[in-house]
Amino acid sequence: MQSSHWILVAVAAATVCATARADVFPKETLIKVERKDVAGGHGSVFTEYAFTRDKALKDQAIKEVSWLRLNPGDSIGYHPHVTNEDTYVIVSGEGVFKDKDGKDKPVKAGDVAIVRKGESHGIANTGKEPLVIVDVIAEQ
Repeated sequence: MQSSHWILVAVAAATVCATARADVFPKETLIKVERKDVAGGHGSVFTEYAFTRDKALKDQAIKEVSWLRLNPGDSIGYHPHVTNEDTYVIVSGEGVFKDKDGKDKPVKAGDVAIVRKGESHGIANTGKEPLVIVDVIAEQ
């Protein structure tokens, strides 16, 4: 992975952690979960949460932060965000992001995709290596 991508991820993670809580979430303490066929998608999403929505306080805008990994051919189905917003920072790999209008847009390392409250989205790994994403969910 290029060093500029690590810098982007480090800055995003530091900003998120500072905003959500004044804590550091070491990799070895992340909550690891394998979720299958998420939102009607295909395959597994391997998730490592810094914290989950039930841990965020009501007045904190950042509700969830995680690493996501989709193996080749796996996807998160197209789904709505009724009360929150979702940001994907693509760390490595390639895929297709289905936007709020249902249009497929290619994504690769360094790209950022955002879905706002009331919009829908999905993502699929169309590459030959894992698609790795930092996922930040916020709600006001």
